[in-house]
Amino acid sequence: MAHADQGIRAAAAADAAGALARLDEEAVRFTSELIRIDTTNRGGGEGAERPAAEYVAERLSAAGLRPLLLESAPGRANVVARVPGTDPAAPGLLVHGHLDVVPADPAQWRLPPFSGEVAEGMVWGRGAVDMKGTDAMVLAVVRHWARTGLRPRRDIVLAFTADEEDSAAYGAQWLVDTRPELFEGCTEAVGESGAYTVHARTAEGEPVRIYPVGAGERGTAWLELTAAGTAGHGSKTNPDNAVAALAEAVARIHAHRWPVRLTPVTRAALSGLAAAVGVPADLDGPGFDPERDVDALVARLGAAAELVRPTVRNSSVPTMLAAGYKVNVVPGTATAGIDGRVLPGAEEEFRAALDALTGPRVSWDYRHRSRPLLAAVDTPVFAEMRAALLEFDPGAHVVPVCLSGGTDAKQFADLGITGYGFAPLHMPPGLDYDALFHGVDERVPVAGLHFGARVLDRFLRAA
Repeated sequence: MAHADQGIRAAAAADAAGALARLDEEAVRFTSELIRIDTTNRGGGEGAERPAAEYVAERLSAAGLRPLLLESAPGRANVVARVPGTDPAAPGLLVHGHLDVVPADPAQWRLPPFSGEVAEGMVWGRGAVDMKGTDAMVLAVVRHWARTGLRPRRDIVLAFTADEEDSAAYGAQWLVDTRPELFEGCTEAVGESGAYTVHARTAEGEPVRIYPVGAGERGTAWLELTAAGTAGHGSKTNPDNAVAALAEAVARIHAHRWPVRLTPVTRAALSGLAAAVGVPADLDGPGFDPERDVDALVARLGAAAELVRPTVRNSSVPTMLAAGYKVNVVPGTATAGIDGRVLPGAEEEFRAALDALTGPRVSWDYRHRSRPLLAAVDTPVFAEMRAALLEFDPGAHVVPVCLSGGTDAKQFADLGITGYGFAPLHMPPGLDYDALFHGVDERVPVAGLHFGARVLDRFLRAA
């Protein structure tokens, strides 16, 4: 009988190992195949996510789900599906990922950006980290559940969206505006930009692994500045020159130093990162002055500094200029574009500062705007994210951070859904995750996808 029991256990272990091996294989293969589907989003409505949406829907259907393929405009497709949980009384959890990617110039890449080639232990191509690798891991996990009979505790709503790389007008925003019932019952969401390995060192030189989890986002404030003046001949002095007025305003905005503003998440990030690298930091001490001390503290965090440096302040970066049509003609108007990012609670301060910086000669307005987000970190779902990461990387540090940019979490927040950045990925030392976003030679480690799929499986079933 003992021999029979041992045989049964051995067979069960072999089955489990085989199921996990297939999970790993599909996470890599799906990443490669999704990359080969060119879903470049050039902005202004120019994009075509439908082929990737059809690919996703086919694999969800094969897992026994009933995905909805929803077009907001010809070719601009989204996919939504619900995975029933074992506890019908539990609130739902939204898992969202976008299908579009930013443009890539093949001439600059070592391997073709839409090849999805597996080489040097990496899957190469546009979208590998942003974010077809995560989409692939989610697909692999739900198919793993279907094969093994595993189920999550709470309903999981899957949303694969269009247009995240522009305004979300054809993707998450359209879903929120037209099909909010698909997300009924969801109280929290996980999406991109978090839970990847950051390699740092202590002051003594000891290696440290950090996993930042997004628990907030700066708001988007894309601005258009307009200066009006008197048109005339370029050979004559013109005190009412729109180009000069605009240039002066842009220079003031560029030079402006925004004051330090610490949100609860950024305070937690600073404390957590300082503890991880062994730097003393008492942000609640009587002698701590954020305006005086934060930059010095951030500078001591080493490789972890960039996780918080962009989010201790608002920012306003000049990115576009347009004026005139001939060198000897003074134009009547001139325009500029500013990429503004706004911390939670700092919206009024941002508006007042722009009014002062642009001055009486230049007007400004929002070209695109989304609100900042803030999520609690003393919650069961955050604890489960931490536990899942530490199960597969013991000894690492999991730290909440505010994201410097934005994700589809902003749109889903309109439905009262609290968003977190959790797209787990193990990165080896020397491979800069942030530099790969929108960068040349974007790629994702095969082993990192294996890690991420296992972490997602653990988290999504326990959350």
